[in-house]
Amino acid sequence: MAFIDYYKILEVDKSASEADIKKAYRKLARKYHPDLNPNDKEAERKFKELNEANEVLSNPENRKKYDQYGENWEHGEEYEKARQQQQQYQRGGQQGGFGGGGFSGGGDYSDFFESMFGGGARSRSRQTAAFKGQDLNAELHLDLKDVYTTHKRTLTINGKNIRLTIPAGVENGQIIKISGQGGEGANGGPKGDLYLTFGIANHTNFKLDKHNLYSTVDIDLYTAILGGEITANTFDGKVKLTVKPGTQNGTKVKLKGKGFPIYKKEGEFGDLYISYQIRIPTNLTEKEKELFTELSKLRTI
Repeated sequence: MAFIDYYKILEVDKSASEADIKKAYRKLARKYHPDLNPNDKEAERKFKELNEANEVLSNPENRKKYDQYGENWEHGEEYEKARQQQQQYQRGGQQGGFGGGGFSGGGDYSDFFESMFGGGARSRSRQTAAFKGQDLNAELHLDLKDVYTTHKRTLTINGKNIRLTIPAGVENGQIIKISGQGGEGANGGPKGDLYLTFGIANHTNFKLDKHNLYSTVDIDLYTAILGGEITANTFDGKVKLTVKPGTQNGTKVKLKGKGFPIYKKEGEFGDLYISYQIRIPTNLTEKEKELFTELSKLRTI
C-alpha cells in the first residue's frame, strides 16, 4: 500500500505548528463537509482524508511517529514491537505500548492508517464537529429613487423570503453583510451570512457624485438679463429661486442639504448644485429683430 502524505492533504508544510494544522483542517473540512456537499462522493472522499490527516498530525505522539518513519513506515513495525516490549519490561509486565494517541471509536480510514497506527487508532469526533453554514452572495438592483429613503423590502433567496431594511443612501456596488441569512450550519453550527451587493441605476435628470447632486436648469434670456424668479426641481420636490440680473450662462448656485442622503447618517444630506443654461430665443419676429438691433446700437454708444 502506498504512503500517504498527510501534510499535502492538509496543504501545510512539515514545519507547520499545531495552530497552523488546526486552522488548515477547519478550513478544508468546512469546504468538504458532507452536510455542505450532499451527494458529492468526491467531497466525501476528501473529507475522510482530511479527518485521517488531522487525527495523525494534530496528535503530537502520532505526528512524531509519522515524521520519524515517513515513507519507510513499513520498517517501523519492528521498532514499535521492540519498544512496547521494553516498556512492558520496565513496568513489570504491565500492558503498554502505542495506543494510537488516545483514538477511540469507529471510523473509515485507509489501510495505510490502520497498518501504521493500529485498529484502535480511530475516532469519529472530528466528523461531528460543528461548522458554520455556507455564506451566500446575492445582488439587488434598484433605482436611485428607491434608495433616497429608508424602506423595507422582501427578497427571495434560495427559496427563502428575507425581510430587509434598505438604508437610505446606499451606493452602487456597495456590499452589505446580513448575518445569519446564509446556509444552514452543520452539526449544530451557526448559519452562514448573506452578502448583498447593490446595483443602483440612475434614471433621473440628476447626476450623483458621492452625496452631492448636480442638475441644469434652463432660464430665458430676459430673466437672465433682468433677473426674476424661477421654479426648479430638487430630488424630492420643487423650490423657487431668485435669479440675479445679469446672470451669465453656466452660473452655478448651491442649495445646501438638497443633495442625496448620507448612508447611515440619519437626517444628513449632500448639496444640490444647479447650473443655469440660458435659452437664446429663436424664430424672432421682425419687430423683435428691430428691437434687438436698437438695443445693440445702444450698447455700442
